[in-house]
Amino acid sequence: MTFDRCHAAIAGAATAALLVVATWSTLTSAASAHEIPAPLLDEKAAPGVSSETAVLAGGCFWGVQGVFQHVKGVTSAVSGYTGGDQEHAIYEVVATGTTGHAESVRIVFDPRRISYGRILQIYFSVAHDPTELNYQGPDHGPQYRSAVFPVNDEQSRIARAYIAQLDKAHVFDAPIVTTIEPGKKFFPAEAYHQDFLTLHPDYPYIVYNDLPKIENLKTVFPGWYRPDPVLVTATN
Repeated sequence: MTFDRCHAAIAGAATAALLVVATWSTLTSAASAHEIPAPLLDEKAAPGVSSETAVLAGGCFWGVQGVFQHVKGVTSAVSGYTGGDQEHAIYEVVATGTTGHAESVRIVFDPRRISYGRILQIYFSVAHDPTELNYQGPDHGPQYRSAVFPVNDEQSRIARAYIAQLDKAHVFDAPIVTTIEPGKKFFPAEAYHQDFLTLHPDYPYIVYNDLPKIENLKTVFPGWYRPDPVLVTATN
């Protein structure tokens, strides 16, 4: 297994210590979360429909996947790439920032238990910072952009309305820069990226960037938190 600079790779204990000192002020921003209102416009579960898909991007997919794996009503959360073509859906290529892809997560959920609007509320509140343009924390480049990839017109309508609602209410200190990008295909990432937060909880990048998101989920959405994550490795 190999890790590179795009995910703050750690070569050894000395390197890890230097990284923590050098980036502490940036990484601790992950500890903050916004308690935001629920969307005024949301979908209603269609009769007989027990599964729906949402695709979201918000920085490194390790943390976004980890958050939604701990959300009740979510049955699957897979890290991957969205926005470009299949030929370039390779981590080392996506990392160049030239493919159109964003690191993203395909979330499958039961709309009878949790709505698409609630998924978006968690996404905007604890999964990432939607005011950071083409970066999240220490990760920079368009592959780390904040983006919603609607799978149908209803999702697109709900996402656009929710962003407008949050901006109008000045929930954040800066405008939301999240893009709405319909009609894009999702491609799963390499196996070593799946379940990374759960499998490597002591990895420094995870400790300082992503574990605080899980704590924020428990604090801000206690009724939606599930202690046992739904893992990709458990469903394959």
